[in-house]
Amino acid sequence: MEMPVVRECTVEECVYNRDQACHAQAITVGDMRHPHCDTYLNAPAKGGDPSATGRVGACKVANCRHNEQFECRAPGITVGHVESAVDCMTYAPA
Repeated sequence: MEMPVVRECTVEECVYNRDQACHAQAITVGDMRHPHCDTYLNAPAKGGDPSATGRVGACKVANCRHNEQFECRAPGITVGHVESAVDCMTYAPA
């Protein structure tokens, strides 16, 4: 199985975000109830590999229709702000 890509991330203050793209090797999404980006980090320096495209390594949101055994099966995801949270915008209730 290939990990889904992070197609877009609009959270510019995240250390892994450059030009609306995620450059973390793999992100983790959520907890059992909320689809937040667990990998989000706000810090002064940028991180990640600028040549890498972020992917979803794990998803802990059990009630998402894209979740199968805590792995994301969506073809790709978008990450963005929902009020003050940083969330997977591709989340869809099962």
